[in-house]
Amino acid sequence: MAFSLRQVRYFVAIAEIGSVSGAARQLSISQSTITEAIQELESDLGLKLVERSAHGMSLTLKGYQFLRHAEKILGEVSSARRALHENGAPTEGRLQLGVTPLVAGYVLADLLARFRRAFPFLEVSVVEDNRDYLEHLLIGGELDIAVMVLPPSLSLVSLEAELVEASRYRLWLPLGHPLAQAGGVSLRDLASEPQILLAIDEIDEAPKLVWQQMGIRPPIAFRTRSVEAVRSLVATGAGLAVLPDLTFRQWSLEGDKIEARRIQEELPAVSVGVVWRRGYRLSPTASQFLSVVQNYRTIRQRG
Repeated sequence: MAFSLRQVRYFVAIAEIGSVSGAARQLSISQSTITEAIQELESDLGLKLVERSAHGMSLTLKGYQFLRHAEKILGEVSSARRALHENGAPTEGRLQLGVTPLVAGYVLADLLARFRRAFPFLEVSVVEDNRDYLEHLLIGGELDIAVMVLPPSLSLVSLEAELVEASRYRLWLPLGHPLAQAGGVSLRDLASEPQILLAIDEIDEAPKLVWQQMGIRPPIAFRTRSVEAVRSLVATGAGLAVLPDLTFRQWSLEGDKIEARRIQEELPAVSVGVVWRRGYRLSPTASQFLSVVQNYRTIRQRG
């Protein structure tokens, strides 16, 4: 028996929101209905897609692989329905979009998938660069809108910003590490633990500042601009990492598993926001993209 579109939609919902209860609220159905649908989907595929633990629900490695296909399936169905109802008259327009590196890796794909499902005939041109350069392009009118990691003060004098999500830091550890036995970990516990630093969008600054205030200097094992490199290095025991939760995935590219634990200290969350030039009237395509971002934010908050 082939899996159904309903099962695919439920699977994508729990993957996006991160919990069965959150997906049930969004879809206005019972949790048992979603649970039964996912069990039927796993039975049909002969694969375990979702696993539960004391720390919540997560996708298995096969679950992450299937998610890419599931999103494409829903996108194609949405495009087909829209094409049939619009009698072949596509909406025209082009969006000039900017993103910072962290957004490009961990937020952009989801936003673009949602945007293309809603507006399949609009073109999107994306520029990835650091925040300062994107601000320059926005002020100069070369970009319509940008999604970026916001500065801590949110004082963008010439720009307007709307928060998309705020992501707390967690500690990444390999399986079996002694610190993984605790529900929460203090940054003091990392004084002698080799650290893998991710040097993009200034996200390594917050933990370094706290360590400085504590008077400790954990050894730096590796500094990189690649989250996948951090994931692989942590999984193989080369060091630990303190990173925002939006970057966390349980599996490295090699199929090794890592764990994440809450940090006891209050680190400022990494804020992702959508930004445009102050006083600039958004183009129709930019306004449509902003509406997709706002819907994305609502779903993340419900989850």
